[in-house]
Amino acid sequence: MESKVHEGRNVKRFREMLGIKQDALAYALGEGWNQKKVSLLEQKETIELPLLQQISSTLKIPVEAFKNFDEQQAVNIISNTFDNCNQPASFFYNSTVNPVDQIIKLHEEKIALYERMLKEKDEMMDRLEKLIKEK
Repeated sequence: MESKVHEGRNVKRFREMLGIKQDALAYALGEGWNQKKVSLLEQKETIELPLLQQISSTLKIPVEAFKNFDEQQAVNIISNTFDNCNQPASFFYNSTVNPVDQIIKLHEEKIALYERMLKEKDEMMDRLEKLIKEK
């Protein structure tokens, strides 16, 4: 049985993992976006490729992650990996990935995104102030 990947749900899933609210994503996506539009986007099973690429660029997550992540597949892989007692015990202890390093890296990426968004907001405020002064 083939399950269909829900791209909108995957956008929501990754956005939430990054700790980004819908309105912050809307702001990062630019003019014409708002929280409601992001909410509707996250309900779509399929998202147009150019928009998916824009979201991918904004969240710094590969397009393939949105197109291919299937929760049921992930659950099956995890279940088959950890329920299978044929795995040697060292499998769990010889990991070269330090979870603390991963958390620090994720937080650094979130901070960089927020700093970029704040800079863009400041630039927009400057432009608005100039427009107000001109009138």
